[in-house]
Amino acid sequence: MKKNNPALVIFLFFLGWVFMYADRNILSPVMGDIGEEWNLSQTELGLMSTVFFASYAFMQIPTGFLADKFGRVRVLVTGYIIFGVATYLSGAVTTFALFLLMRALTGLGEGTYYGSQYGISSNITPKKYRGLVSALINSGMALGISLGLIAASYFTYTLDKGWQFSFYLFAIPTVIVAILIGVFVRDGNKEEKVLTAVPTENVSLKQLFTKNHICVYIIIFCSLYGFFGMLTWLPYYLQTARGVDGSQTGIIASLVPWASIPGAIFFGYISDRVKSKKPLIISLAVAGAFLQIVIPYTESYSLLLTGLVLYGLLGKLALDPVLISYIADITPASMYSKVYGFFNFSGMLSSIFAPYITGYFADRTGSLELGFYLSGALLLVGAVAFLFTDKGPKESPVSQLAVKKNYKSGEENLI
Repeated sequence: MKKNNPALVIFLFFLGWVFMYADRNILSPVMGDIGEEWNLSQTELGLMSTVFFASYAFMQIPTGFLADKFGRVRVLVTGYIIFGVATYLSGAVTTFALFLLMRALTGLGEGTYYGSQYGISSNITPKKYRGLVSALINSGMALGISLGLIAASYFTYTLDKGWQFSFYLFAIPTVIVAILIGVFVRDGNKEEKVLTAVPTENVSLKQLFTKNHICVYIIIFCSLYGFFGMLTWLPYYLQTARGVDGSQTGIIASLVPWASIPGAIFFGYISDRVKSKKPLIISLAVAGAFLQIVIPYTESYSLLLTGLVLYGLLGKLALDPVLISYIADITPASMYSKVYGFFNFSGMLSSIFAPYITGYFADRTGSLELGFYLSGALLLVGAVAFLFTDKGPKESPVSQLAVKKNYKSGEENLI
């Protein structure tokens, strides 16, 4: 079996996140148009994202077990093709019920990506580059968010193509990316498979629920609650509460992902070089919480824009690569797909509730601000929870063995 080319794998996984997040964010700028077409309440608008994220979260844990049984690449590619087809059908349906069904199917397809992708990339990445490589792959999320927000706004409001057009457009490259991953990415060479299967220690699911693991699951839940609540409602909030023209909301909302690219790479690089990631994780969580409260609170338009840029630099997308690297450090290599499944499941649970709860409070209070404040408070809870982690996570013997023998020959490809 041919070995993976690390640079090519990183690039393809980067593209995978680009279209995953583009799909999620072509919905946000056109929520008002969809609501008018089907006469929906703000609670029902929030339900569109909740249905997607519920099915996405549901797939996280099964994906880890399916990947171990059928292969990470095979599971990832199958799900990604389903995601592309369902994206196209999301634009083709004619009723709200069918639209919800297609968004649920899209979530199931996308749900195979996270655990499989980070299982592969963590196996081919030397420990000292994990934070940086995770940040490079994750930067696809930022580009995808911006691409989705700007494209949906541009095609719908500037070119007057209708809200459905963006779904058709993004479905095509999505399927192409799935095919490219299937052709060029391998689960791992024989040495990797042998090493990750060696029973040199008692590897059980209990090792995914240590005190440190549970604290990580809590903080990622709190981080993603605010992130997806903001992404879902920010363009709508800018239009309805701040009077921003619909054609401009995508550009303004994209300040967050664009600012996150240098932030994520910088903090990923720093996390690879600090002895303990704990202070860095807590600092980023507190900063993100503060900004989630300040952004809707300020009445100044310039301060709002500044807050969005700072949230991009210090928020969820900057915190993610540090947590991904941290979770790899404390988990046996043979369980990477499973642990990333539980990790992302914990985070995505929040995304089920955040869009709906924010919409619910908006219907009851006539304002979206309360939902943003709640997001900031939850992230502070996550930061407090992480204070209880042990210092300096020790990597398991299985992970150490895989790192020493698997990466020695391929390390220069990442420099």
